[in-house]
Amino acid sequence: MTNQAGPTSSDLRATGARIDTLIDASAAGGPVARERAEELVRLVADLYGAGLERLLEIVDEQVGLEDKTLDALAKDDLVASLLIVHGLHPYDVTTRVENALEGVRPYLGSHGGDVELISVGEGVVRLRMLGSCDGCPSSSVTLKLAVEGAIEAAAPEITAIEVEEPTAKEKTGPTIPVASLFSRVGETAAPQMDGGSSWEVVPELAVLAPGAVVQMVVGGIPVVGCRVGTDLFAFRDQCARCGRPMDGAAVARRLGGPLGDAVLQCPACRAHYEVRRAGACLDAEELHLDPLPLLVDGETVSVAVPSPVSA
Repeated sequence: MTNQAGPTSSDLRATGARIDTLIDASAAGGPVARERAEELVRLVADLYGAGLERLLEIVDEQVGLEDKTLDALAKDDLVASLLIVHGLHPYDVTTRVENALEGVRPYLGSHGGDVELISVGEGVVRLRMLGSCDGCPSSSVTLKLAVEGAIEAAAPEITAIEVEEPTAKEKTGPTIPVASLFSRVGETAAPQMDGGSSWEVVPELAVLAPGAVVQMVVGGIPVVGCRVGTDLFAFRDQCARCGRPMDGAAVARRLGGPLGDAVLQCPACRAHYEVRRAGACLDAEELHLDPLPLLVDGETVSVAVPSPVSA
């Protein structure tokens, strides 16, 4: 039997938008017609919710819902979203937020940072950002995209994210700029990103071999990606010194550096960039590649890219 691909996130958003459009169109028949349309949607949703709940009860009674099965249900985007809507998700909101943060920690680590979950309650997540980004001025945007996107996908009932500022004693060097880093989930990432941003699935990164480099266009943005050991990294495909694409770039170990240090060299001007330090330039401290948030969910790799600004 051939497995057919299920609906994508875009398909589901399109379906939701179509339902809203149909309800709005029903308003042409007056307030009563609109109320009937909304009631119909609620009744259908309640019916399917009750059926889904009974289905889980039957499976539990017959074969048992083991942790492996619950985990598989929670990892399926479509099933998980339906379970959340009907209050049937096997994991509570705190667990889902914790799992989401665990998924973005490798990316935060590439900036020399980390995140600590302080509390979850009444629709609000409170976080503390840790570590430093070693002089990367774009970290506030990229960290916001990574953490906010992960939490929004795992726990859509969260309405706000609050970030605790480190105390003066905790600041031992250049720290991640977290002031006003987050507000309500879903707002525009940063003023300079006029067109917003989006997460794009990038199959090329999922199959990338250790030490390999790949160039691609993601959401209209030129991107260069590489794998160092088991870790993946993505940057805008533009050298910070000469402004050219990184055509033919290769990953090499930094001379004199510790094992695991990796350098990406621009073939055009020979500038060297530290991959694990968010693309910091070894030849000029003020320069760096522009890192892009990257999330790995099983065999799927996604990159957050700013939407191209229209002319």
